Formats: sequence, C-alpha cells, structure tokens
Amino acid sequence: MHPMVKPALRRGWRDLRTVQFGMAPAHAMVLGPMDTATGDFLALLDGTRGLPLLRDEGRRRGLAEGRVDALVERLSRSGLLDDATGGGPAADALRARPAELDRLRPDAAALSLVAPGPGEAMRRLAARRSLRVQVRGAGRVGAVLASVLAGAGVGRVDVQDGGCVEPWDVAPGGLPAESVGERRQEAARRAVRSAALGRPPRRGAGGSGSVPGQDDPGLSLVILAPRDGLAVHAPDPVASQPLIDSGTPHLFAGVVEGTGVVGPLVLPGDTACAGCLDLGRADRDPTWPRLLAQWRSGGPRRVPACDLALAVTVAGLAAGHATTFFDGGLPSSTGARWEISSPGLDWHAHPVWQHPACPCGAGEKVEGEQTSDTEGPHETMVGQQPHAARLSGTWRAHV
Repeated sequence: MHPMVKPALRRGWRDLRTVQFGMAPAHAMVLGPMDTATGDFLALLDGTRGLPLLRDEGRRRGLAEGRVDALVERLSRSGLLDDATGGGPAADALRARPAELDRLRPDAAALSLVAPGPGEAMRRLAARRSLRVQVRGAGRVGAVLASVLAGAGVGRVDVQDGGCVEPWDVAPGGLPAESVGERRQEAARRAVRSAALGRPPRRGAGGSGSVPGQDDPGLSLVILAPRDGLAVHAPDPVASQPLIDSGTPHLFAGVVEGTGVVGPLVLPGDTACAGCLDLGRADRDPTWPRLLAQWRSGGPRRVPACDLALAVTVAGLAAGHATTFFDGGLPSSTGARWEISSPGLDWHAHPVWQHPACPCGAGEKVEGEQTSDTEGPHETMVGQQPHAARLSGTWRAHV
C-alpha cells in the first residue's frame, strides 16, 4: 500500500491544530487536534512511499512507535486516504496505459470522493472498461450521451438508430456537421470511437462488467434516448418488454417539447417500468389512454422541438446517472423521473411507483403500499428513492 491523502480535497488549516480537507460541504472533513509533527507528516502521504518507508520517516520526526500505522488507519476509516497502487489487476492494467489514464485522472479524482476505501476509486474506474452499454437513439441527446460514456471509460458503447443524419441532429460532442446525409447509426458510432479512450478488452477479459440476473452477461445497461419526444414522455411498454423479459436494466432519457426527462432507471422485477408509468397515469387520468392513442396515431413532426442546451443538459445528467449505476450505486432516477422545463430550468423528481397490475412483477413486492405517483406540476420528490428499501442488493454489486 502507498497511502495518499485524496488529492481531490484541498487542504486548509482552520487553526494551529485543526486541518480541513475539502471545500464543498458534501465531502469536506475536519481532522484534529493535531500536533506539529503529525501535521508535517501529512505532507508525506502523497502516494510515493510505502508503509515501511513512512514508518522510518515517522521515527525521524519523533512520532511514537505505532503512530504512523494508527494515523493511516484513522485516515483510511475516515475516507480521506487513497492507495496509489490499489484497485487490483484491472487498475494495474489501466496504470500501464498512461495516455488513457491521463484522460481519466479527473474522473478518478472525483470517484475517490465517493469511493470509501483506499484503491476503490481506481477499481471502479477500471471496471468500466469491461462494460457494454447500448444507446438506442442517435439524436441530439443520444449521440452526445454515448460519446460522454465512451469518454468516461466505458469499454463498449453501441448506438442503434435508423435513417440519415439531418442538420438538426448536429450537436457539439455528438454528431458533427460533416455527418449530415450519412447513416445516422454509423455517424454516431464513429463519434463514439472518436471519444473512446482506446480499444476495450476482449470479451471475458479484465473482470466482469455484467449485472447479476441478465441473460446477456456482456450487456450492462440499455439507454433509451429516442429522437421522438413522445417516446420519452410516454414510453411504449411493448417496446421495452424484451428488456423486462431478459432482466436488462434500462434508463430513459430525452426531450419532449420544452421539457427534458431523465428516468426512470428500471431494474426489472425490482423497480417500476414503462408499463407501471402508463398504468399509473391511466389510474389518475381516465382520458390518458385516449390522448395517448391520438398522439401515437398522428404523423410525426418533421423537426421536433429540442433546445440544444437542454438536450446537452439531459445527456450529461443521464450519463452521470448511468456511471453512478456502473460504479455500484443507485442514482436518484431509480424509480423516479427527473424533469427540467424551460424557461425556469428547475429539476424536479416525480416518483414512478410499481403498479400491482403491471406484468413486470415489481408491484408484487410492494403490496399494500402506494402504487401511483402524484405527477402534478407542483409535486416533487427531491433526493428520495421510493424503491431503495425494497431492493435486495442484487443490483448493487454488478462491477
């Protein structure tokens, strides 16, 4: 082990005996009281020394026997310590590719703030390389989202879509202007390859990136980012049924008119799906099926409303929720839809409850609980996860 204080946290002395690590309240921590010798010793925790050398340095500074080990243990338990050589074989393989690692250093620093143990951030970052993600939709949201995931270290990002690139598909970070007229799917895949860090490992090499319970052990997530706003506002349960049947996690993201949508992230059998969303709406509004039938039967608009800044915002948030899931967490879109509307641009979360009549089976686990959300314009559920207490933990260990 080569201990180092997490470099993402800036250090400042509150007084002569108290040091604060980090600026933002979400991750800042105060350590004290601390004597002068210990304070000087902290500067040596930079990842260049192993424990034997650190013990020697501690003795030279007059620290009591065992003080170095106790300090390292205390910092480690506090979440302030990382290991410059930790993370296992996959992390070592990433360190052996310095050009790729240099591009990911900001991501590694950010992961270290939420990964508790020394070396855990590098382990999670390296595990992304063995994942496979499929993005369905290569418009302003989908193409940008796919490129962001590839640039964040996801090993295989496949994009599916039909037709040819239109001028209004072009977006910074997504489809370039020179791709207009090309096949949309091929142009998006080329953009992903341009954003990717390098060639992914061969199938089955470098650890497992699958989710327990999936039929395809190589597919970690499907992101549905349709260019048609209706398909994200009211996703068709029939279209996502194969994902439910195969146990494949999937996330919805897109723009409808002037509203961006991220979620729900569906964990089949555990959280609400598109069918639950549809049935819940019909419970609350008897005219919903009639409206939906009219919207789906009408001809598609040639140029859908999709503000560029809003589309990029949605793509970025969806990518963040996806990487949180890849890294072993449950983002707030699990069992909820995050929406942001012009012109106020305030994010609101609407819970999507498991419906007992939905064949996905999630509603059977919450019998007797509320099964429909209150999706009115002023009803929000910020930072809550209605499903969290009911998950078995299967979905948490997929890296």
